[in-house]
Amino acid sequence: MAANTDKRLSEALDWLKRNGARKTRDGMAGYGITAEKAFGVTMGDMKKLGKQLGRDHALADGLWKSGWYEARMLTAFVDEPEKVTAQQMDRWCREFDNWSVCDTVCFHLFDRTPHALKMVDKWAKAKGEFQKRAAFALLACVALHDKQMPDKPFIDRLPLIEQGSTDERNFVKKAVVWALRSIGERSPALNKQCVALAGKLAATDDATARWIGKDALKGLTSPAAKKRLAKK
Repeated sequence: MAANTDKRLSEALDWLKRNGARKTRDGMAGYGITAEKAFGVTMGDMKKLGKQLGRDHALADGLWKSGWYEARMLTAFVDEPEKVTAQQMDRWCREFDNWSVCDTVCFHLFDRTPHALKMVDKWAKAKGEFQKRAAFALLACVALHDKQMPDKPFIDRLPLIEQGSTDERNFVKKAVVWALRSIGERSPALNKQCVALAGKLAATDDATARWIGKDALKGLTSPAAKKRLAKK
C-alpha cells in the first residue's frame, strides 16, 4: 500500500472512530446487523465521508481489510467499479457476515461491474447465508439499476429464483423475493413471467416458496406496480 494510501486510510478510520456513538452501535442489533468490530457511525455520516474521500480503489482495499463494519460499508462509495475484479468480488463475498454490508456493497458497487451476472450465477450455489443472499441481492440491484440490459438475462435467471425459493433462511428468502419483484417491475413482459412464477410458488407445498410467491404476487399485481409498468 502506497504511503499516501496508508495516510488516507488512517485518516478515514480516525474519522469513523471520532464520529462513532455507542447508541448507534448498540442499536444495530435491532436491525438484525451483527458485526464484531463497529464504531457506531450512522449511514448518513458514512455516505458523507465517502463523498469527501472520492473514488479510490487502493483505499477501498485497505478499508475492507481493516475489518471494521463502517469501513467495509464505506468501500461501496469509495471503490472504483471499473477496477473491481471477479476475484475481489468473490473474496469480499466470502467475508460477508451481515445483510447490511452485503446489500450496500451490491447496491452501490458490485452491480456496476461487468462481472455482476456471472457472480449471481456462482453465488446462487453458495452454502453460506449471506453469500447466497448476495446472489439474489445483486440480481435485484442489477434489475433496479441497469436500465439498458435486455429482458433475456433476467428471464434466464428466473430458474435460479425458483431454486432459491425453498431456502428458509431469513436473509436468503427476503433477497429471493426482492429479486423476483425487482425483475417483474422492469417491463410488462418480465412482469408477466414473474407473476406466473410467483403464482406457481404460491401454490406449492413448501412454506418458504409459498411465502415468497404470495409476497411477490402482492407487489407485482398492485395498482402502483401496474401504474409504473404502464409508463414503460
